[in-house]
Amino acid sequence: MARQLKSAQRGITFIGLLFIGGILAVSGVILAQIVPTAIELQAIHKAAKKAAAEGGTVADVRAVFDRAAAIDDIKSISGKDLTVTKNGDKVVVSFAYEREIHLTGPAWLTLKYEGQTK
Repeated sequence: MARQLKSAQRGITFIGLLFIGGILAVSGVILAQIVPTAIELQAIHKAAKKAAAEGGTVADVRAVFDRAAAIDDIKSISGKDLTVTKNGDKVVVSFAYEREIHLTGPAWLTLKYEGQTK
């Protein structure tokens, strides 16, 4: 009877627990570095929409974006990196940029972001 109880036990070994914990820790560190770039992307979208709504000329759009970028602490892109076009009577602001996150040694994670106003 004791033999049946022992064979019915299930679980994870200590080595397995360490392995899973290590994977979760590395994933958490990488995620903690990605989240600020995603928050910055949302701020860039907001600043681009504001610039498209308030700016009439290309110079105005870039100036409005730069002011909003200074307020929201946007470092990845500036007004000169924007592509400003007109679609009918609407101003369309588009952007594209890359962010690199150093992982370890020669390993880097490159995130490519792009977007445009509607």
